[in-house]
Amino acid sequence: MNAYQVHLEIFEGPLDLLLFLIKKNDLDITDIPIAQITQEYLELLDLMKELNLEVAGEFLVMASTLMQIKSHMLLPSPEAEEEEGPDPRAELVSKLLEYQKYKQAAQFLDSRSASGYKDIFYRGSPRFNEEDKTLDLDLFGLLGALRKVLSRLPDTKELEAEAFPVEDRIRKILYLLESRPSIALEELFRDETRRGGVISCFLALLELVKLQKIFARQSGLFGEVRIFKKTELPEEIKNGTESN
Repeated sequence: MNAYQVHLEIFEGPLDLLLFLIKKNDLDITDIPIAQITQEYLELLDLMKELNLEVAGEFLVMASTLMQIKSHMLLPSPEAEEEEGPDPRAELVSKLLEYQKYKQAAQFLDSRSASGYKDIFYRGSPRFNEEDKTLDLDLFGLLGALRKVLSRLPDTKELEAEAFPVEDRIRKILYLLESRPSIALEELFRDETRRGGVISCFLALLELVKLQKIFARQSGLFGEVRIFKKTELPEEIKNGTESN
């Protein structure tokens, strides 16, 4: 598979990734099993690198922090110590709780804004229906779904000379959506038996999201992911010339 760079604006930070893993595994945020979270975090980081996604330095800093906490927790406590020292996870937990609080507040304000102005339109402002949204699922949700697909692949060795053109997968996705408004994410990978093919297909998916030709939705938290064809907006709405 040729190197293929994808740059997305939906890329979020390391605290978002940690919160995603905590929710996915139904964990207590105040009592994080650091070994499990560190392993999953590093696996997703490796997957992002394999996808040629730009991994910001803050993700690598968080990886180092997790490994440091994990090492600290694995060290045996001195027998002479009568009381346990401070929990090495405390600072990270504090950051996560604070970040989660602000994120929930932002989501609440966003939902209030959307519901308060749902049926109010101003001259020159474009209207977007539900089907016109670009993305209703974050990148980490898509990566989680990709991990599931990759885990089900047979353990076969791939030849370096094998090519999995992203352009071919783009045509494949558009063809699948030609006669249907949506398809399940798993269907995109149904005929892919090689890791390179799955990765290429996923990159094609991200590229189409970036080009605003498709968008992804999830039925509930960690539910089924479906891919939808993006409906073309009328010219007057595109140009912002619609009047009340």
